[in-house]
Amino acid sequence: MPRIWLTVLIVAVAYVGIAIGRVPGLKLNRTTLALVGVGLLLVTGQIAFEQLPSMVDVDTIVLLFSMMVINANLRFASFFEWVASALLRLTHSPRALLGVEIVAVGLLSALFLNDTICLMFTPLLIDITRLAKRRPTPYLIALATAANIGSTATITGNPQNMIIGVASGIPYLSFLLSLAPVALLGLGVVWLMLVWLYRDEFAPGEWDSASMSAPPIDRVLLVKCLVVVGAMLVAFLAGAPVALSAFVAACALFVTRRVPAEQVLISCNWSLLAFFCGLFVLSGALEANGVTARLFSFLRIAGSAEVWGLTGVTTALSNLVSNVPAVLLLKPIVAELDNPVAGWLTLAMASTLAGNLTLLGSVANLIVAESAASQDVSLSFAEYTRAGLLITVLSLGLGGLWLQLFVW
Repeated sequence: MPRIWLTVLIVAVAYVGIAIGRVPGLKLNRTTLALVGVGLLLVTGQIAFEQLPSMVDVDTIVLLFSMMVINANLRFASFFEWVASALLRLTHSPRALLGVEIVAVGLLSALFLNDTICLMFTPLLIDITRLAKRRPTPYLIALATAANIGSTATITGNPQNMIIGVASGIPYLSFLLSLAPVALLGLGVVWLMLVWLYRDEFAPGEWDSASMSAPPIDRVLLVKCLVVVGAMLVAFLAGAPVALSAFVAACALFVTRRVPAEQVLISCNWSLLAFFCGLFVLSGALEANGVTARLFSFLRIAGSAEVWGLTGVTTALSNLVSNVPAVLLLKPIVAELDNPVAGWLTLAMASTLAGNLTLLGSVANLIVAESAASQDVSLSFAEYTRAGLLITVLSLGLGGLWLQLFVW
């Protein structure tokens, strides 16, 4: 018989372990911590084994796997190394590189799913920082935070905005015009905060780009990859299902005589896929056993119908149960507000920007951390949160002020 307190205890312990990234004395990482948490939920009867398939978001898993296949092919073609070399020679300095990175990631995340952008850019940034002999950490933090902030601008930027777009009926352009200024202000905050926090890394000066020559590339494979990726992006813009489009693109790249399929599959981060399956089950257990329902009951009393109250409630809930469950939980409240359009836009803004607070705040953050870990680059919970806390507070403040002045 499921007991709410036991479910909360198991999930909370698992989340703390995931946040720290290890358990003293045990050889556990984030993936195995999530899976052990699922095992405890099963053994203690908090969830049934038959419930597992319904708790895992198959679309997300398929999308992640497909992007891993695409990334592997791009890497075999030396695409990331080539772009890294070009960017370093173009930007001339760490500050300029950070600015170009933030703008590019923010724009692409507004057009496409932010999780996808993080998955594609992480290996690129690691290649860039290795080539330039720079610390990767601030650039990885910029990637995660800029991807979340940029995705605020559009209905297609992230999963929670897609849910809000369908539920609210707000036109795409109206949504964009209302929240694009919030995204632009937030991207500026990312650059300023990281330059201030990492003053040594971003001290004024240029690097020597003379030795950063472009590596040899596999032109045939690269052309094929770019054609397939281009077709995938067109499908995204045309409104085709993101996971389906990415999977078809991955299948197209499997049909080749140049790269053995075994090499591509070995390059996929299977640990990351298992990690997200575990996370889905942990959060699903909270919903299945009534934890989120009790939070909903509380929020029906405490939820406020003005911008700052709704922002505060959304931020707190997004960091308790993640942003997508938070949006699902708050949908009935927002729909009943006197000004529901303003409420929906506030919910989209707050649930997305709140994801930058900690490493566990959004899927995009975890993708960056785990993808980097697979290449022996550590992004710790503490170091991320040092920057994420400031970025979140300032971007939420500016976003709330903008909505209060021009939307509410």
